[in-house]
Amino acid sequence: MIEVRRDHEIYHKEGGWFSARWHFSFDEYHDPDNMGFGTMRVFNDDRLIPGAVWPLHPHRDVEGLTYVVEGTFKHADSLGNDGVIPAGSVQRMTLGAGAYHSEQNASQTEPMRFIQVWIMPRQRGLPPSVEQRVFTREDRTDRLLRVIGPDGADGSVLVHQDAAMYVSRLEAGGTVEHEFRDGFGGYPYVIEGGIELNGERLATGDAARVRGEPAIRITARETSELLLMEVQL
Repeated sequence: MIEVRRDHEIYHKEGGWFSARWHFSFDEYHDPDNMGFGTMRVFNDDRLIPGAVWPLHPHRDVEGLTYVVEGTFKHADSLGNDGVIPAGSVQRMTLGAGAYHSEQNASQTEPMRFIQVWIMPRQRGLPPSVEQRVFTREDRTDRLLRVIGPDGADGSVLVHQDAAMYVSRLEAGGTVEHEFRDGFGGYPYVIEGGIELNGERLATGDAARVRGEPAIRITARETSELLLMEVQL
């Protein structure tokens, strides 16, 4: 089953210094029928104005996954970690036993956009930690590139759950396919462009819950950027 979620159906928040699309219940947005998808609890598409800082705030017992779409992402946390990563990069922060962290736009002149996903870890109370890696446009062009996974194989960042994040940049007419194991589903999201997903047309900002499908086939109708989360249902 493929349940398409159109861009206009996803909760939109304007905060002045930030703009956000919250796909599942988050902060002031609460919908008991929309609390996540499998082990994925949060999927946010956030934009920060130049120089904006999301102040230090606490979390615990989540795997915070970040994909930088545009601009330059800066991280800081209560563990003393920091770092700046460019568009195309990913970060995992394990907020197991509890920590404070901050998302920031490292540029004073350019906006920044990032997707943040929370995955529920396979065990509680893990030691807090951070891992991040830089990937290029070429790395993800005309393929599904696994940037985060449960084993850290093939250069991906490790997540403490049987889940994975894939990203892709498809030229018009380009096609990628992905097979799901039993008990797993997918959450594809069109960052920009237009695709066909098993015959369903999705445009910029659209997403889909994919359940009970052995595989998906994605074809770009135009140059497109997309992200796919694979999670246990």
